This record gives sequence, C-alpha cells and structure tokens, in this order.
Amino acid sequence: MSISIRRIAKIVALFFLIVLGLLALSAWYGYRLGHGYADLPVEASQSSNRMHPANMPGTNEAVLERGAYLVKIADCMACHTARGGAAFAGGRVMESEFGQFVTPNITPDKQTGIGNWTAEDFWNALHNGRGKQGELLYPAFPFVNYTHITRSDADAMFAYLQSQPAISQQNTEHRLAFPYNQRAGLAFWRAAYFQPGELAYQPQQSQEWNRGAYLVRGLAHCSACHSSRNQFGANMGSDDFSGGEMAGISWYAPSLVAKHELNLSAWSTADLGQLLQHGVNRQTSVNGPMAEVVKESLQYLTDQDAAAMANYLRALPQQVKTAPDFLDRAIARPTVSKEQMLQLMEAGEVIYRAQCIDCHGKNGEGKTGIYPALKENPSVQMHSLSNPIRVILAGGFSPVTKGNPRPYSMPPFAPFLNDTEVALVLTYIRNSWGNQASVVGAAEVNPYRTASLD
Repeated sequence: MSISIRRIAKIVALFFLIVLGLLALSAWYGYRLGHGYADLPVEASQSSNRMHPANMPGTNEAVLERGAYLVKIADCMACHTARGGAAFAGGRVMESEFGQFVTPNITPDKQTGIGNWTAEDFWNALHNGRGKQGELLYPAFPFVNYTHITRSDADAMFAYLQSQPAISQQNTEHRLAFPYNQRAGLAFWRAAYFQPGELAYQPQQSQEWNRGAYLVRGLAHCSACHSSRNQFGANMGSDDFSGGEMAGISWYAPSLVAKHELNLSAWSTADLGQLLQHGVNRQTSVNGPMAEVVKESLQYLTDQDAAAMANYLRALPQQVKTAPDFLDRAIARPTVSKEQMLQLMEAGEVIYRAQCIDCHGKNGEGKTGIYPALKENPSVQMHSLSNPIRVILAGGFSPVTKGNPRPYSMPPFAPFLNDTEVALVLTYIRNSWGNQASVVGAAEVNPYRTASLD
C-alpha cells in the first residue's frame, strides 16, 4: 500500500511540474505577444494607411448605414449593453464555467470607451483578438468568428460605433477564478485554438452559399453557441455546429448538423429564413437566448441575407446518430417496464389535458404560427432536457419582431406544477403522437427551478 501511495505522490508531483512549466512558457509567450504590435502578423497591419471610411468624401452616410447593419448582425449591442443601461456602454455580466466576464464600454468616450481607438485598433481586435495596447483579449469575445470579418466591413462597423453617443462608464474587471484570471495564459490557448484569417471564397459554391458562410461563421458567430467545448472553453472552430450546453445559463444550443436534432436539411429556405427573421414559423418558435438573438440581431437581416444563411445551414452535411456504445448505455437514463410506462403516460396525459391541450391541441398539433406543434417536434425529444424543462417552468417567450410584433407566449408553470408533475407531462409529450424519447425523472427537473433566467 505504501508503495502505491509513493507512486501516486510522484505522479501528482510530476503533473504539477508539467503544469508549472506550461504556465511559465505561457507567461513568457504572453509577455512577448502582449507588448506592442512588433510581433503581429503582417496581415494585421496591411491596411494601416487606408483612409478611414467616415472621412471619405461623399460616402459617410452610406458607410454609417452599412456599419449600422453589420453591427446589428454581429449582435454587438446585446453583449455590450447592460440591462437598463446605455447602448454599447458595457457592464453586462456573462456567466461562464471560468467565472464572470464583464463586457467593456465600446462607445466613443475617450476615457472609458474606444474614443481613442483607430480603425486599425478596431480591426486588430476583431481580426487578432487584441486590445489597443496589444493585450490579449479573452475569447468570450468571439474573435474566433470575427477574424473572418473583412477589413472594409470592420471599418464600416467602427465608423458607426464612433458616430454613437459617447457614454462615460468605467469598465469593470472580469471576475475569474485562478488561473483563468492570468491573462498571459491566453497565449497557450491561442497557440492551440486560434488561427486568424478571413474566409477564402469557395468558387465551386454559389455566391449565395459564400455569403451565407460569411454570415453564419463570421458576423453572426453561430458556432459561439451552437458547439460543444472542451475543458479549456474551445470548440473546433467557426464551422463547429455540433451543439452543446451553454455554460452558466443552463440552456442547450442544439446541433445544426445532427439529423436527429433540428435536421435543417429537411427545412425549406422560407421556413428557416422566417424563423431567423421573425422568431416563429409554421412549425416552431424560438425561446431563451435565441429569442434575444432574433430580437436584437437577426430580425434586421435583409431577405437576401436571411435566405443566404438559411441555404448555407441547409447545405451543411447532416450527421446520423450512431448506435450507443457500451459507455453510452451505461450512463443512459434508466428504462422502465411496459407497465410502468403505461402508468407514467396515463398520469402525464391527465396533466396535459388540464394544462396544455387548449394551446397545443389534443394531438400535439399546435396552431400554425401561434402555438408550436409538439408532435414530431425535435426540441422536445432531444437527449438534453434543458430547454423543454426551462420553458415549462419559466415560460416560453418569443421575441417581438417587425414580422411578429405581438407574439404569443407560454406562461410559466413553476407555481402550479411540482417536479414530479413536470416530469410526467414532459414524459407524456416526449412519447406521444409518434414522438420517442427517454423518460424524465423529477430529480432532473429540480435543478432548473433555480437556474438563471438569462
């Protein structure tokens, strides 16, 4: 026994030595990369002599209009505006598994905002993930996606932001746990997971497809949410649409490439474009974080850009779910007998008829464009229970958009249904009208009663 303990102690000591070595290497590398622009790639400064678009004679109004559109599609205001605060003045707290990120002021205030920035500084932040002084920015700012934004678009965005009211509001430090609060360690992260560069035009694809790729992978940064991440918070890049739990807020961003989840290839361009622009279509509606994305950003898409995004997403290769392996079966939710299932379904149906049938229909058919159908709805059959449980407990609130100015919403049932009742009615919905999914237990419902409403 003592030999085993000594061996374990040696392994632990070796592990910590390796970690310390990596931290030291990251600190040195971060120091080298974090001081000025001397070590920046040539591409970062290739346009430093370009006249700022806001100063180009005869183009100011057009540039500002274009910049306003791009800033909306990039959803800058949503993150850089605290609830009840001034637009773009920062202060919004973004929860994560590493701690709390607090967004900075990007108004043209010279002391607290980006009033002293140049177009080159702004481009460098988007394209290289660096601040004005060359400091490394945390990838909570989606520069992995924004690196694809073209220089001309970046200049137009900067011109628009500089035209907004200057708000004096001091920035707040991020509240991150050690060692994530050591910015120098970002050098290691960047070396492993970040490669700056604009998207190359794919001549074998249509112009619409290329525009859709630019919007989905770049400006709209869809992979920032719709991807799974490793222990370092990194995904597989701007084309990773594998879906995943959104850390800190307990919502699930579904996979955009899984046939057993959204199966976007089966959607029409019109239906998907309508969902992006209006937050609702004849099949379903958006809720949670996606409702905010539609309200603050995607509803402003032109019809052409909405169609480009929709067609690009529909063209993504869809992955078929493989048979569960031994480990998947071992950690799967427990199955129940046929008799137990019948009892659960009978109890769930009683609750459904009392609480849900008026809106969602006797057979889960819903009402087109008003109440989403539950029959054959992938959102209620996914392995992740986050979204349907949260909607039942806290309500489902679709965004107010130009195309849907008075959306119908679902009231919260947390005050009326206990955990067991929520589990029963969700089990019934997940296994009725041709739906097939696992049984839900009361213990799986309870954690969402106290989850953040963001």
